[in-house]
Amino acid sequence: MSVFCNILRTVLAAATLSLAATHAYSEQFPTRPVRILVPYAAGGAVDGLARTLGQSLSKTWGQQPVIENRPGAGGIIASQALTQSAPDGYTLILVASGHPLNRFFYPKLPYDTFKDFTAISEIAYSPLAIVVSKANSVKNLQELLATARAKPEALSYGMSGNGTSAHLAGELLNHMAKVKVQAIPYKGGAPALTAVIAGEIPMSVNQLPEVVGQLEGNAVRALAVTTAQRSKVLPDVPTVAEAGLPGYDASVWWGFLGPAGMAPELVAKIHADLTAALKDPVVLTALEKMGATPVGNSPKDFDAFMRAEAAKWEPVLKEANIKVQ
Repeated sequence: MSVFCNILRTVLAAATLSLAATHAYSEQFPTRPVRILVPYAAGGAVDGLARTLGQSLSKTWGQQPVIENRPGAGGIIASQALTQSAPDGYTLILVASGHPLNRFFYPKLPYDTFKDFTAISEIAYSPLAIVVSKANSVKNLQELLATARAKPEALSYGMSGNGTSAHLAGELLNHMAKVKVQAIPYKGGAPALTAVIAGEIPMSVNQLPEVVGQLEGNAVRALAVTTAQRSKVLPDVPTVAEAGLPGYDASVWWGFLGPAGMAPELVAKIHADLTAALKDPVVLTALEKMGATPVGNSPKDFDAFMRAEAAKWEPVLKEANIKVQ
């Protein structure tokens, strides 16, 4: 019995020392700059959000994060670089809503969408807006859908490219309303909106920062926003669900991931620091300008959310047969 007790004491002591070491490690993290990968070019919304968060995190970390732009292939290039990094917290990535869906667009991903990453937290989400020209006789989404049902495939909508959040929101509308409004890809949301104003296409789906200025200038009319709740930026614009499609919910969102195998205590430390950054007035102002709502959910909840997103969008994407070029 005494031998067993001695062995038990040794095992417990080793476990205690290991936990203490891990806790101490996470407490003093970071001791050098953290690299934050951004899967998009400098100057865009995701890049701006990463840099704003980086400035706030530098106050907590005592280290200025290094923002590294790795654009291309819908975020796959940056995501693959993350999976090849050590799980020590010194390489993170800020992904957007397309991350859990890339496996439907690209049949041979160089990583597993869920197994090769550590979920840390969803940062924020923002609705998109369905807009028409001010000169368009359509006054609400019900009228638009009635036209789409009366004239199958006669309508089209502009969006910022195949597989983007705007494209997905449009295809979810088709899927749930059982209509077929043809998607017209542009090189960005702004050119799509310009085409609406010029009368080249009847409608477009846009991120809020692209729309607000044109709404204020009375160039376009917003028929609906795509999230389950109304936007604080456009409080008078109904949601798609309110306008006749209960359960409709689409957004653009952003969140932090690390490589697979990160220590739980380290993940908890980074999550807590990100949550604190989301209370920074500078960060909140930046999110407000994007029409975004801060989230800061737990690693477990963020992982579950991404898996739910994949399950939700799979039938929509198969029906739409979206091909990313």
